[in-house]
Amino acid sequence: MWIQTSCELTFKIDIPTPFVLMLRLRSGAQQWIASEEYVLEPNIPATEFTDAFGNLCQRLVAPPGDFRIYTAARINIPDVIDEAPGGEFVDIINLPDDVMKYLLPSRYCESDRFGQMGAEITANQKLGYDQVEAIESWMKKNISYQPGSSFYPQSAIEVNQQQSGVCRDLAHLGIALCRSLSIPARMVVGYLHGLEPMELHAWFEAFVAGRWYTFDATQDTKQGGYAVIGYGRDATDVAMYNQFGPGLIPIKQIVTVEME
Repeated sequence: MWIQTSCELTFKIDIPTPFVLMLRLRSGAQQWIASEEYVLEPNIPATEFTDAFGNLCQRLVAPPGDFRIYTAARINIPDVIDEAPGGEFVDIINLPDDVMKYLLPSRYCESDRFGQMGAEITANQKLGYDQVEAIESWMKKNISYQPGSSFYPQSAIEVNQQQSGVCRDLAHLGIALCRSLSIPARMVVGYLHGLEPMELHAWFEAFVAGRWYTFDATQDTKQGGYAVIGYGRDATDVAMYNQFGPGLIPIKQIVTVEME
């Protein structure tokens, strides 16, 4: 399917403020970026680099006053999510080198604390894809998805304790549970066509049967329409923006995703 995405962020800046942005979509085997637009107002110098996860990031220093960032893209993405019921667990010794980092605990995914819980949720499931699907199903039944309920990321432990969270919080819990079973899992951020309310979205992927598969406990049904901006171990690695200095939140944020 072809979709058009846009994201507009406006900040009120009091002093010159360094930013690292991650707002450009990735182009590769799973999605094709046909065209894109990136606007900074005022038009200030920016440099781009690729981080350790292959994400495209931009560095700049925003001047005092209103600072607007606008991105838009035309993208071709899959109509459906690939599924693999019965997909095999990949033995650690056979994992690709670049996947190994997604086995370890991270700041918001304390997988070393979820071993017993993960085993209980996935009891009697075939090792691999079916375990991850059981985790996703358990989260849909037991963890309340509440868009807009928190601004700061919650760790997997916190999400499990409060039994609710926004999309990135549910992804943290899913990732921690997968890693507790020695299944590599990573955070994904981007856009989802048809998301309500519309905003930037987060979900997770698990590595089973020799490749990455998409899981999203915030959605009732499996569907296509996902467009990826970035991958990482957790929210630390995939922030749409990091700014350094006095804390800032956008005074304006508008996200659109439309199908052609």
